Amino acid sequence: MYISVPATSANLGPGFDTLGVALNLRNSVKIKKSRFFSISIRGEGQNNVRLKGNNLFISIFNEHYRKLTDRPQKFRFTFYNHIPLSRGLGSSSAVIVSAIAAAYTAAGVTIPRQKLLDLALTYEPHPDNITPAVMGGFNVAVVENKSVVSLKKEMPKNLKAVVVIPNRPISTAHSRKRLPNRYGARDVIYNLSRSSLLTAAIFSENFDVLKVASKDRMHQDIRMGAMPELFELQKIALDNGALMSTLSGSGSTFFNMCYEKDAPKLAETLQNRFEDFKVKTLDFDNEGIIIQE
Repeated sequence: MYISVPATSANLGPGFDTLGVALNLRNSVKIKKSRFFSISIRGEGQNNVRLKGNNLFISIFNEHYRKLTDRPQKFRFTFYNHIPLSRGLGSSSAVIVSAIAAAYTAAGVTIPRQKLLDLALTYEPHPDNITPAVMGGFNVAVVENKSVVSLKKEMPKNLKAVVVIPNRPISTAHSRKRLPNRYGARDVIYNLSRSSLLTAAIFSENFDVLKVASKDRMHQDIRMGAMPELFELQKIALDNGALMSTLSGSGSTFFNMCYEKDAPKLAETLQNRFEDFKVKTLDFDNEGIIIQE
């Protein structure tokens, strides 16, 4: 059995907890029946002993597998991780959706993508990362009556994502605590209007308005304050071909969208300026989760 899930970039500026897009940077896991339980991790986190001793994937997998079947069974899990940990690229969402899908597949039960999304809400109440992880593409997602309601737009092949991954994380929990409990009407309207424009721009493929549409007043500046060089990073990106430049999730990764022809220069410029950070040029992913029995 093989499960593969793409990385994601969420919020995308003004679309706080609502907008997200899938990137062609994947975590995968191979699962085989075995006489003994075992875990092997390759890639990101392979030297992290805690991931083997306190593994979120195994916990969620066992919870659902036990509900689906009374047959005791041991498995060998081999993880191939390419999504950086704690960098705002949806590594936790990839774990959650792949674990649920793997449990259903191991039990011989087909799981529709909508059901997978709704079950994932138990572990991740914000749908902006889990939805593109499951569906692929660009997604607008909300939660209504404990269910995800979403719309997907496939991303054109002439666009690239240039992501800049800093050498240290920004804590999601800590940064969320720093956000205001209340927002003024002007800031709410500012974000609502730009989130709407950003969504319309991507669905209609009018990408030249994204610089305006991706501006935010609700969370980005506060979170970026924990790593001030991100302000310079954003300015350089927008001055060198980025259609939009936004904090990826809660950070610390920065997500930049550009036309394919502009990606090499943008990536080179950012890497030259931020030598200690990793710069990756990625395709967008339109497939979402892949399940092979």
